[in-house]
Amino acid sequence: MRKKLAVCLLTGIMAAATVMTGCGKTGGNGTSASSEGNGTTYKVGIAQYVDDASLNQIVKAVQEELDAKGEELGVTFDYEDYTYNGQADSTVMNQIASDMIAEDVDAIVPVATPVAMVMQAAAEDTQTPVVFSAVSDPVSSGLVADMNAPGGNITGTSDALDTKAILDLMLAAQPDIKKVGLLYDKGQDASKVPIEDAKAYLKEKGIEYVEKTGNTTDEISLGADALIAAGCEAVFTPTDNTVMTAELAIFEKFEDAKVPQYCGADSFALNGAFCGYGVNYEELGKATADMVVDILVNGKNPAEMPVQTMNNGIATVNTEVAQAIGIDYSKFADMCEEVKEVQTAEEFE
Repeated sequence: MRKKLAVCLLTGIMAAATVMTGCGKTGGNGTSASSEGNGTTYKVGIAQYVDDASLNQIVKAVQEELDAKGEELGVTFDYEDYTYNGQADSTVMNQIASDMIAEDVDAIVPVATPVAMVMQAAAEDTQTPVVFSAVSDPVSSGLVADMNAPGGNITGTSDALDTKAILDLMLAAQPDIKKVGLLYDKGQDASKVPIEDAKAYLKEKGIEYVEKTGNTTDEISLGADALIAAGCEAVFTPTDNTVMTAELAIFEKFEDAKVPQYCGADSFALNGAFCGYGVNYEELGKATADMVVDILVNGKNPAEMPVQTMNNGIATVNTEVAQAIGIDYSKFADMCEEVKEVQTAEEFE
């Protein structure tokens, strides 16, 4: 089931920015959730940062797990009217947050760091539980005080990237590499630590690096052109949603130039990058939903629920791109928990 783009905007504000559906239901918060049939109905607000394959996969997994748990426990998790897409726009995300608080949802699930920060700021006064997903560095972003004891009304799941591991894959496939491009949006909190880690890694190995950044698809596309023109032999991108959104528009540039792109999520490979490395986003979404259930049904306190991190050892290789570039990834099998193969597509099936 495809998620609704349900952004309830004030009259005259961003009228064409998003699609609006079904706002205006009323209900309780937490213990005051309404009865429906023989069970209880909990309203769960889901807000993803932008429309891309990774975040879409997480939202779908959250929804499917909430449905499964609801059937198992005899309760209902109503997310249909409270699923929103922020379209990477701060005005839209702030309006989503206001709408969710006005709707008195029982829990908020923000997907990705920028929208998590907006949702948490809005929920602090009401203490509505916030269970984030795909936040790479919850402590540095100021969302939680500690990974093991988040504090306040917030907890969630992290997709923190093992930068060294993916760059080790790059060197295994290209042991004689001399110059690496770094392509990212410096406004994305998820990119800051991995990029600094990559710089330190490459400096230690004596490998030159070239940085190109952008915060729109057009700027990322120009950055890709510049890295190719600079003679970069490979490109590294962390779990950066701006580049993820642009991937389908840029992958052929790297493929034609025979420059493999190593990225921080499997969805990059799905959308045409050579290799994505990181967590299983379907499992991440499922774990996020389970935390929501523990809070709403089992009475757990988010302040005392450690932020969950997933196993970070799955390499996803785009076989079409690997063949076009002529790169051997056979060594990856001995370096990863698992190697998956995909072909270029817009969304996971």
